[in-house]
Amino acid sequence: MSTTKLTINRNGSIKIEGDFEITDSEGNVYGLEGRNTLGLCRCGESKSKPFCDGSHRNNFEHDAKAFDLPPMKTK
Repeated sequence: MSTTKLTINRNGSIKIEGDFEITDSEGNVYGLEGRNTLGLCRCGESKSKPFCDGSHRNNFEHDAKAFDLPPMKTK
């Protein structure tokens, strides 16, 4: 199994790389035409959501820094 990597870009998209499939809420698969790298929209401004089209430039700021989540709740 290959690794899928997500990178939260500063002031921009979520970059996804590797072996992945993207589906909508009904389980329909997006046709990615062989891509193994692409950007997912975080700003909500993209005309091609859920994919990034660069609309975030100059109007979206979020300097993502990694942190640890709290432990998962067991009940």
